[in-house]
Amino acid sequence: MQINAITIVGGGLIGASWAGLFLAHGARVTVQDVAQDFEARVTKEVGRAWPDLVALGMAHGDAPLDRLRFASDTAQACAGADFIQECGPDRIDVKRDLIAQIEAGAKPDAVIASSTSSLLASDIQNGAAHPERIVVAHPFNPPHLIPLVELVPGRQTGAQAMAVARTFYAGIGREVVELKRDVVGHVANRLSSALFREAVHIVAEGIASAEDVDRAVMHGPGLRWALMGPYLTYHLGGGAGGFRHYIEHLGPTQAARWAELGDPKLDPETVGKLIAGVDDLVAGLGDTDPAARRDAGLIGLLELKRRIDGDQS
Repeated sequence: MQINAITIVGGGLIGASWAGLFLAHGARVTVQDVAQDFEARVTKEVGRAWPDLVALGMAHGDAPLDRLRFASDTAQACAGADFIQECGPDRIDVKRDLIAQIEAGAKPDAVIASSTSSLLASDIQNGAAHPERIVVAHPFNPPHLIPLVELVPGRQTGAQAMAVARTFYAGIGREVVELKRDVVGHVANRLSSALFREAVHIVAEGIASAEDVDRAVMHGPGLRWALMGPYLTYHLGGGAGGFRHYIEHLGPTQAARWAELGDPKLDPETVGKLIAGVDDLVAGLGDTDPAARRDAGLIGLLELKRRIDGDQS
């Protein structure tokens, strides 16, 4: 299936980032939203993302704003789309209402992919006229830089929709992880939430500051995680015996740490500590723009990974 025209429903941070990526790969993009002045905001975000895409070799020249359109009516915006990326608020009632509006205008064979970070595909497609074409395609912020897309089927999702979505995202350079079934938070956000839970516990219990928690991740395991995941990391940790040696001999140490992990509550006192800790962290950055620092670092990591992958091919 040739995908030339894409409609993005929801022109917020994620939708605007998707728009830049889709434009970089030659698509005609329509962004639908009802917020006041969303056109200017999306255009600004596309302009901000474009130098990143150029730096990574995914785009050239100036942003092709002549291929970017805007609309306020959802059904009309979706009428000519080959593919629809839904990026509305992460509330199930809103998602279902948006699906109904999308289906009122969308072509019968247009796949509808939701960027939801936590909701179940099965819940989103419940009550849809054509639930078989609805999938979850969850990116990580910002989608134009971070290549991960978690592709998740619902109970009624058809194999054809999954195949079209997988081919589409792979074709625009995304790293597609396909789940076997839907679960709250998918894979990456569940892993991120597990880490954040312990990060909250450490600050709440006065073990370390928010700044030192971030530094511990950035300058320790985070460096490894940029190149390999937990299983391969522990495979290497097992030395010559690999993962089998690690899990058989050091697995009990993992179990001991699991038993000590915290179960914090986001009560007012804890929330206050977290906010104060993050305020101190941000103040320590001075005039540094955290988003610019993140994006520049991501570009460097992606270029390094590309060189490493090229050397191994």
